[in-house]
Amino acid sequence: MAATTPLRDTRKRYYSIEEANRALPLVRAIVSDIVRQNGVVEELQQRLARVSRERKRNSEDLYSEEMTQFQNELEAEEERLNTFHDELRRLGVELRNLDGLCDFPSLMDGREVYLCWRLGEAQVAHWHELDAGFAGRQRIADPPPAATGPTA
Repeated sequence: MAATTPLRDTRKRYYSIEEANRALPLVRAIVSDIVRQNGVVEELQQRLARVSRERKRNSEDLYSEEMTQFQNELEAEEERLNTFHDELRRLGVELRNLDGLCDFPSLMDGREVYLCWRLGEAQVAHWHELDAGFAGRQRIADPPPAATGPTA
């Protein structure tokens, strides 16, 4: 008997402005982790490249233990970085660059757009067309003031 694989929900998640802002504390934490972890990975890659260059200059294999250690550490840190990326993808949020620019898929007037947020911003306050990117960012209109009752 063949094993069955559960069907994956392929529906795209769309965020309202309110939902995006409610999700922001978690998204902010994950994106902060990604930015920090990317720095760790880049530093390890640079260290590994330096050791590799030194290893090629010397005919003796003095660096093999250090290379192995850096390679193992790099693989573990890359896996950790991938875990953070997966967490964000599961939320349906798209990381656009490693400076912390994110897009939340949304619907506006019946069409797909992105709600746009960047690490360091207090809330989701911008949007752009799917093909516009950061350069096409527009401020989300402030909600109309709350109606006050009739004046006497």
